[in-house]
Amino acid sequence: MSAAQSKPEYTRKDLPAGLQKLGWLLSGVGLSVVVLGMLTDHRRGSFAALIAFAFLVSVAIGSLFMVAIEYLVGAVWSTPIRRIPEFIASLLLPRFFGMPVPLLLLLGVGLFVSGQHELFHWSHQEAVSGDPILQGKSGYLNAGFFLARLIGYSAVWIFFYLLFTKRSEAQDRTANQELTARNVKAAAIFVPLFAITLSMAGVDWLMSVDPHWFSTIFGVYYFAGTMVATVSAMALATVLLREHGYLHPAMRDDHYYSLGAWMFAFNCFWGYIAFSQFMLIYYSNLPEETFWFAVRLGHGWKAVSLLLMIVHFGLPFLMLISRRAKTNGSWLKLMAVWLLMAHWLDLYWIIMPTYTHGLESGPVFGWRELAVPVLVVGLVLVAFTQKARDTALVPMGDPKLARGLAFRL
Repeated sequence: MSAAQSKPEYTRKDLPAGLQKLGWLLSGVGLSVVVLGMLTDHRRGSFAALIAFAFLVSVAIGSLFMVAIEYLVGAVWSTPIRRIPEFIASLLLPRFFGMPVPLLLLLGVGLFVSGQHELFHWSHQEAVSGDPILQGKSGYLNAGFFLARLIGYSAVWIFFYLLFTKRSEAQDRTANQELTARNVKAAAIFVPLFAITLSMAGVDWLMSVDPHWFSTIFGVYYFAGTMVATVSAMALATVLLREHGYLHPAMRDDHYYSLGAWMFAFNCFWGYIAFSQFMLIYYSNLPEETFWFAVRLGHGWKAVSLLLMIVHFGLPFLMLISRRAKTNGSWLKLMAVWLLMAHWLDLYWIIMPTYTHGLESGPVFGWRELAVPVLVVGLVLVAFTQKARDTALVPMGDPKLARGLAFRL
């Protein structure tokens, strides 16, 4: 009997309880520091909290997109590790103390209610009344419609997350191949909705922080950064889990290659979109577009802009281009952490110049900003370990699993 026809053997191994405790600890510390930051300096604390929220949206929704893409294109190499993006996507609806909680929706509503006047210039009625540009955008940029959009696209994400994961988990119990076919059809519907809703989230939470700016490519730019962070998180989790024996024993280093290739490809795509956005705005030389980059090339931000190009594109390009780099687990872990930090730097570069511009100062960095990665890592660990407690890390009922385990370069 061939490897593709035989039923792979797998013994489930539970994650250590200490991992969940660590997640709760980091979440508690991170959230406490973020709240303290808002209490001591409401404006700066709100901007730091926005970086954390945008990062969480990136890895959660990007992971859901990776699940959908596997179903849609019929990929087999990713089947043995599909539960990893499923578990990361559970940030949308983790179970806390036995109850499902729409975490990202609650965080988004809480951040908007508490920090809208600090983050969004368009939320001030007196500013809108004296500004023709803001008046023209007021039909879209207003508190009621903003919250309605947040609830709307959160509902879409949660609906498809439940659809994909419930069927995937049911397949473990029943081995019903029809469930895969149903998820393929659902993925075909989700992918265009993902493109629309993620772009809306990027425009709402990041671009509208500076509501006078115009860029028709910003949604694609946020998508590119989202996918760099998502695939990096998947690669880091895959290597760590396999090294400690939590994934299927039939997996080989060959499975790392596609993750490394995705990291390399999406990072190149991010560099292409970043340059395209800059180039188009630079040569058109329209004041309503160029001022956004002018801020990021002045008041000390030029060094951060140059650092971003090197850290997010230049060095990763060189360090991931070889085949050996894409199949070496230790190297892949290093690059995954590197690119996750680069995505944080990218969000910092997008968001914080608006905070410092009114102060006519350069970049600021302190304990408020340091709390962001602590909170993000903590919440991801809590959501991941909670989901792993109820669901196996390997989708044993999936008809593509045997072929996925037999994947070779």
